[in-house]
Amino acid sequence: MSGAQEAALAAQKKDIRSRWLLSAPALLIIFCAAVGPLFVMLFYSFMAKGDYGDVKFGEFSLDGWTSVLFQRDIFDDTLGLADAHLSIIWRSLQLSFFTTLFTLILGFPTAYFIATRPQHTREVWVFLVTIPFWTNLLIRAFAMQQVIRNEGLLNNALLWLGIIKQPLQIMYTDTANLLGMTYVYLPLMVLPLYASIEKLDFRLVEAGYDLYATRFQVLWRIVIPLVKPGLIAGSILVFIPSLGAYVIPRVLGGGKNMMLGNLIEMQFGSGRNWPLGAAMSITLMALVMIALIFYVKNASRGGAGHA
Repeated sequence: MSGAQEAALAAQKKDIRSRWLLSAPALLIIFCAAVGPLFVMLFYSFMAKGDYGDVKFGEFSLDGWTSVLFQRDIFDDTLGLADAHLSIIWRSLQLSFFTTLFTLILGFPTAYFIATRPQHTREVWVFLVTIPFWTNLLIRAFAMQQVIRNEGLLNNALLWLGIIKQPLQIMYTDTANLLGMTYVYLPLMVLPLYASIEKLDFRLVEAGYDLYATRFQVLWRIVIPLVKPGLIAGSILVFIPSLGAYVIPRVLGGGKNMMLGNLIEMQFGSGRNWPLGAAMSITLMALVMIALIFYVKNASRGGAGHA
């Protein structure tokens, strides 16, 4: 190896070393603030339950993980399915899926409308979409409560129009949770879709019409494949926080229609079963990872097929 090559290699190693040193504070913060707590939860999930909360350090146990899906009979100590936990997990997955679906149904036309406005007015429409982020999530949940409660705006409007004879019981149901999450997470679907649609070459849409394609064919064969990255990004941004939602089911569900986030909080609070709460937290993270892998695989497969 020549002297010039050795000097270039040494300079490259020095550059890499300096980059690592510069990024070390950020990596340390990420580890302490994100990765560290996950390791704590993983550690707690394999410990025995404490008598008054906490865990018994040094006492290994798999009861936390077993209790996620199974429960012991109080008489003969046999294992059976934990129906309550399974129903909450299933409800969380269902509501997260339908929240993603409804935000997509409402968000796609909204994003398309904004992206097709004149350039000087698009910023105003995007600004209006982002206004809900100015208020706290709890305030938005209480605002939805005022809309759907028995004496709220929705029931009063339906009664005034003569569509219903008595108020609809929407509060403290899965429907209330679904409406609340759709309202709260709708901007997270609109913004990525708008970013993708804005970059769309509308000459391709015109070419589709020139080839006698119908509106549905243009939408399905041209627009959706080209804006698929935004669609996938929006779905991820909506599905993940919906799966771990805590505030909205607490306010609109009234504690009767719990989701996975509420169940985890209860184990660390009144349940005083930290190993089970930690195991459920890791389970929630695993469900999120499965959803991410599913979306990424579908995106790569769809991109290869479109190519």
